[in-house]
Amino acid sequence: MSIGQMLGWAVFGLVAGALARLLHPGRDPMNWVWTMVLGILGAVVGGWIGTQAFGVNANSGLMSWVLAVGGAIVLLVLYNMLTARGAGAGGTSPTTPATNDEYKQAVFDDLSRGPNG
Repeated sequence: MSIGQMLGWAVFGLVAGALARLLHPGRDPMNWVWTMVLGILGAVVGGWIGTQAFGVNANSGLMSWVLAVGGAIVLLVLYNMLTARGAGAGGTSPTTPATNDEYKQAVFDDLSRGPNG
């Protein structure tokens, strides 16, 4: 694998992971490195599911983006199921979920902190 391919995967993973975090309800606190890893793993999981279950070609085009974001959302759902604590999503009280704007602001805040969180 060349440096160009690794950089391509990194950018693809970062964008796919950020899109998945924006589409997934709830707050997922992670920095941009973990968002990139989420997108890359989402591409692997989504590509595997798309190929095995639906028989689609996940190697190029719009379908690779759809499967990568979908796979990342699946990973976020699994992560949240495994780490659920019974509290709210981080709104004003434990029983009040965060609004969509609060969630988007939290995602961009997490991404702007950099790799050291």
